[in-house]
Amino acid sequence: MAEQPDATKEELRRPDPNEKLVKVFDSEEESEALVVKGLLDSANIESDLASASLLQDAFPGMGGMIILVREEDAEKARSLIAESRQPVNDDAADAADDDDATEELTTKV
Repeated sequence: MAEQPDATKEELRRPDPNEKLVKVFDSEEESEALVVKGLLDSANIESDLASASLLQDAFPGMGGMIILVREEDAEKARSLIAESRQPVNDDAADAADDDDATEELTTKV
């Protein structure tokens, strides 16, 4: 009996389509969906990126990408996505706005 080839990495990281999958993210931008999928992958949450373009025929302008995860991973995935969308704190934003690393000098008149 011949051995079956090993599954590819992508197949190992995707949930089984026979399991109950839950939509945790959708976007009209594929690039945004890919970033979120990378975030979930880095947290070891298996996800499936699917095209919502089938809706284009019935609802023009309603396409994009959706991310599905196992039902038991949905809460953790939504939490990670929400945390990643939080604005950075003001101190870090102010430091990022400063275009150089020199100290500001003040003069007395």
